[in-house]
Amino acid sequence: MNIEMASLLRELRRKKGVTQEELANRLCITAQSVGKWERGVSLR
Repeated sequence: MNIEMASLLRELRRKKGVTQEELANRLCITAQSVGKWERGVSLR
């Protein structure tokens, strides 16, 4: 994932007032995965 996409994901999540844990629960994934996406570390 490129850094622009990662930054956009983090920005949109924060604007909606959603935590990484809440987003992860909605997507049926782990909060660690969301964190990796937001840091641009992982695509999965």
